[in-house]
Amino acid sequence: MAEESIIRIPPHHYIHVLDQNSNVTRVEVGPQTYIRQDNERVVFPPTKMVTVPPRHYCAVLNPVLRAPGAGVQFDASGQALLRHADLEIRLSQPPFPLYPGEEIQQGITALQVVLPDTALHLKALLDFEDDQGEKYVAGDEFLFEGPGTYIPRTEVEVVEISQATVIRHNQAIRLRARKECTDREGTRRVTGEEWLVKRVGAYLPGVFEEVVDVVDAFLLTEK
Repeated sequence: MAEESIIRIPPHHYIHVLDQNSNVTRVEVGPQTYIRQDNERVVFPPTKMVTVPPRHYCAVLNPVLRAPGAGVQFDASGQALLRHADLEIRLSQPPFPLYPGEEIQQGITALQVVLPDTALHLKALLDFEDDQGEKYVAGDEFLFEGPGTYIPRTEVEVVEISQATVIRHNQAIRLRARKECTDREGTRRVTGEEWLVKRVGAYLPGVFEEVVDVVDAFLLTEK
């Protein structure tokens, strides 16, 4: 491939071209017929751009640096600037090329659908502010409750999937606080405190609540 001087790049394909004088690799995007100069080397043949379908995402390692409204940033030599060792989540969008240094982690993945009476137990890895303006600091734990589609963030990891416990007639669940918190009834609880929830139906424990046991009622007769 490197010996060919005329490279035909189809639509939605791209190549990386290495300028051997400056040692800078750049991206050429199709559709075009690219004429290779004597000081250039084509790193790989025309490759399909990355396509993220609806309801899917991909994680890009070492993503390019983008300025609002200005697109990809380049240094003085023309090399695309990268955010080294960082990850970027990319959702469904038009096909895009990978710049030199960018890598796809774990391929294209379907977004996780959280069902009713289910929640994702999440933990913040970095300080961040979500789309609703809620601020989190590293180490915070919180729930994403279903039904809904969870959009992953690089600052957040999924600890586990929590399922609701069904409370039947003449039953209760015993809960324990893992740390100081406010329960779903608005009552303050201290670490290690235990209490009963008797409301019939599905109960989804809070982020700092754990289900210790399901307790059956004792039937007291006139005897």
